[in-house]
Amino acid sequence: MKRRLAAALARSRLARFPAVALLGPRQSGKTTLARALSRRYYDAEQPADRVRLDLEWDTIVAGRELAVIDEARTWPELLPRLRAAIDADRRRNGRFLLVGSVSPALMREVSESLAGRLALVELTPFLLPELDGDALSRLWLAGGFPDGGALRPSRFPVWQRDYLALMAQRDLPAWGLTARPQVTDRMVHMLSAVHGQVWNASALGQSLGLSYHTVNGYLDYLEGAYLVRRLAPWSGNVRKRLVKSPKVYFRDSGLLHSLLGIGSRTDLLRHPAAGTSWEGFVIEQLLGALSARGVNPAPHFLCTSDGYEIDLLLKLGAKLVAIEVKLSASAAPHELARLERAADFVLADHRYLVCQTPAPAASSTRGVLDLASAIERLRKLGGVKPRP
Repeated sequence: MKRRLAAALARSRLARFPAVALLGPRQSGKTTLARALSRRYYDAEQPADRVRLDLEWDTIVAGRELAVIDEARTWPELLPRLRAAIDADRRRNGRFLLVGSVSPALMREVSESLAGRLALVELTPFLLPELDGDALSRLWLAGGFPDGGALRPSRFPVWQRDYLALMAQRDLPAWGLTARPQVTDRMVHMLSAVHGQVWNASALGQSLGLSYHTVNGYLDYLEGAYLVRRLAPWSGNVRKRLVKSPKVYFRDSGLLHSLLGIGSRTDLLRHPAAGTSWEGFVIEQLLGALSARGVNPAPHFLCTSDGYEIDLLLKLGAKLVAIEVKLSASAAPHELARLERAADFVLADHRYLVCQTPAPAASSTRGVLDLASAIERLRKLGGVKPRP
């Protein structure tokens, strides 16, 4: 099994909480990681496992072994039993690991039933530090899903198309999305065309024949299924008119590329969306690496009415970090100067331009980084110790 950054965080949370929810998109490796943490595994979607869990419940409650329960939210009757078992001995930690494929916003019944008893850990598809040193090009093109190209390159992009079809036809309706699969499919394709752009629900709704309220509701489900990310606009005190709508990004670059008809690195570099694809990929890698280490950086972007932009603003402790992303092998002086000017508006403590440079060059607070060095720089700024 490949080393996953979130494994250490899961063990740490299990040592401090009675239950932990390991969340993330379908097929991102959650079950593999969970089984590595404990051999006592139950899939609540399988009737046979429900029977086995019911028969072995007293042994689980009395024992010391971690019990892994996959998709517990599909079995509502289980939640009161979990709560009662935890409350009977609140001093015991590391008892239950719940695995799920939807965010807390879509698993309200679990969050409400186990409030104060449950810690959350998110597992993304593969991140750059989790793969071999030469994985960057493959990871950007095919995305991070283990079976979708990160480990098996030949499966891209067919795997991604099947994945999205199954999400639209089966999983999203099961999780509460009322849209017909054909509407979901059209919306997902439209979102790929506006990847990295400021969200305009009214324009998308007109194309779909839906109200902007309905489109926003559908987007909530796509976000809750870890398909897209809404990046919030900066709202601090800046003497500029600011864009006040979020940007929307596909969280996995492989899913984006399959929707855009990109099947090779040559196709990708020739495509008009290559720049925004790289931007979204870098943002997701940086945020995923921080999240896997238990750091919540409160991400935002900055866009002023007169064209100044910062692709990613992160709050790491008392430090504000400004990051601009460019699809290039170097940074031009005017690009660095523009980043400095925009960062001055928000009084950013650190300013970095992330590109595909073969020779990163940065001082303690500013400079040009490649993705790997940017991930490492943010790890240090977030106060996270390196893994032994």
